[in-house]
This record gives sequence, C-alpha cells and structure tokens, in this order.
Amino acid sequence: MATYVILYTFTPEGAKDIRESIKRAGRVRQQNARIGFTVKDVYWTQGSYDMVAIVDAPSEEAMMGAMMNVVSAGNVTSVTMRAFDAVEMSRVLAKTMPLPDDDEPKAKPAAKKAAAKPKKK
Repeated sequence: MATYVILYTFTPEGAKDIRESIKRAGRVRQQNARIGFTVKDVYWTQGSYDMVAIVDAPSEEAMMGAMMNVVSAGNVTSVTMRAFDAVEMSRVLAKTMPLPDDDEPKAKPAAKKAAAKPKKK
C-alpha cells in the first residue's frame, strides 16, 4: 500500500463545527477501513494547517476517490502528498539515471599546505 501525508485546513463551515471534528475524523477512519485504507494517525495542529493525517491507501485511484469524498463534505480543503519510506526511496533511487559527472572519478581534495614559517635572517 502507498503512504500519503494529508494536510487539512478547515473551511469556514468546518471551523463552525470544530468541536465535531474528532467525531468526523473517527467516522472517516471507520469508512476508510471498510474500503481498505489504514489511517495510521490524525493530528490537530497549530500553524498553517489545522490537521495532518498519515494514511496507507490501496491504490492511487482509491486515494483520489477518498479525498474527493472528504473535500466534497465541505469541512476541509487538503494538500495530499505521496510519502516514501526508506525501502521505497531506495527502489526509487535505483531507477534514477546517473548524473553526467557521476561517471568521472572524483578529484582528491588538495592537501593543505603547512603554514609558511618565517625565514630566519
């Protein structure tokens, strides 16, 4: 399953019912579990975003559909980011092409010269 980090911002409508946000998040978690999602955690935050969720989705299409359902309810807007753990990132990096200068041997750094001692007269 693919992992996503979702940043939520309350809409004016969602802010009016902020006291219900814990219950709403619980309902969404249960609904998503029935269709194969794992909501790893949800946090209410201070700053630019009001909530953060970490979710494992069965597919990109399923994630897109779930986000359309959440946003269409009118309580939040969202930013969804695909997240990669170390194993997944290793697989991604294995598929990258080497940079042109990756084939050339690295030059050794120049040795530091000893500070010049003043000559005796």
